Amino acid sequence: MANRYTATAAVRQGIESDTQHGAVVPPLYLSTNYSFSDHLSPRAFDYSRSGNPTRCLLAEALTELEHGAGAVVTATGMAAITLVTSLLTPEQLLIIPHDCYGGSYRLFTHLAAKGHFQLKVIDQTDAAAIDAALTLQPAMFWLETPSNPLLRIVDIAAIAHKLKETDSLLVVDNTFLSPVLQQPLLLGADIVVHSTTKYINGHSDVVGGAVIAKDAAIADKLNWWSNTLGLTGGAFDSYLTLRGLRTLSVRMRQHQENCQAVVALLQQSTAVSQIHFPGLSSHPGHSIAVRQQQGFGAMVSFELKGGQAQLTRFLSELKFFSLAESLGGVESLVAIPATMTHRAMDPEARRLAGISDNLIRLSIGIEDPRDLVADLSHALAVASGLEE
Repeated sequence: MANRYTATAAVRQGIESDTQHGAVVPPLYLSTNYSFSDHLSPRAFDYSRSGNPTRCLLAEALTELEHGAGAVVTATGMAAITLVTSLLTPEQLLIIPHDCYGGSYRLFTHLAAKGHFQLKVIDQTDAAAIDAALTLQPAMFWLETPSNPLLRIVDIAAIAHKLKETDSLLVVDNTFLSPVLQQPLLLGADIVVHSTTKYINGHSDVVGGAVIAKDAAIADKLNWWSNTLGLTGGAFDSYLTLRGLRTLSVRMRQHQENCQAVVALLQQSTAVSQIHFPGLSSHPGHSIAVRQQQGFGAMVSFELKGGQAQLTRFLSELKFFSLAESLGGVESLVAIPATMTHRAMDPEARRLAGISDNLIRLSIGIEDPRDLVADLSHALAVASGLEE
């Protein structure tokens, strides 16, 4: 197939592939099993845990968007992460960031405690810490860039270059940006992970995940383990996610436009003490983000100058931001990582990662930006005692 631009690839996947009735949109295959031609000759699909036509279309689309050799669609984002860790043996070392998503941190630390692999947690914005970790000959190096929730940026290409002469696999969680804004495999990564629950589906109504590999042999291993462990996603979830994927590019444009308006407001507010957003020139990872991303995304975190009372008042005044976990949907969300998305981390781990109790994380949706700015402006004013 000829190379296609990202938006075209996302929209056209599976279109006019139905040979029976000529349906423009590919049909949904809910069957759990498929007949054999004879007892010695299975067809392309035999049992839906192993392979499903609808799930296959989504996997093919994500493979193309991430410029990989193959993909596995999983039941959840955590299933995708679990699948990647299945490549490790008990004596092998996994390096992870100290400021990753709380659910990822919980999984890594608990699997390591059970002896599934060795684990080292480091600050991946510290070049010396990375170099020290590499001397330990890790089997897998896990990046999350931008990180959740502080949106720290790690140079994928630079770390890939350092790993070039080793057998270590470089894995990048690309959930915050989607393939529209970042393609880690082109920067030297070996595996990309997504929670497709987020931007790829984009409508907060399907839970799913995906793993895309640059090398066909690794993709085959991932497919084998996904079938063996039973981690693959369902047909209907895949159908809905593929439908969401078709609008990913246009949604990301609006997400980012709205986010820029929100960040501009936060910069002007006297109630805000710190903003974490890689699109700001003052952000420590801004120059890297400019180089390796095609946009700055629609996630922003910030802190208020006051304490918990001010934070509580701010949250109570919001009308167009739902207080909820997750991200990447068309609706705007607000979360307090310390008590929500990262409560699985113990307080000391959060402290070391820089996740304060007053940190606020916003997932900017695609509502009219004027409504979002007005809502935040009012809530900030009330929280600061400037407005009743």
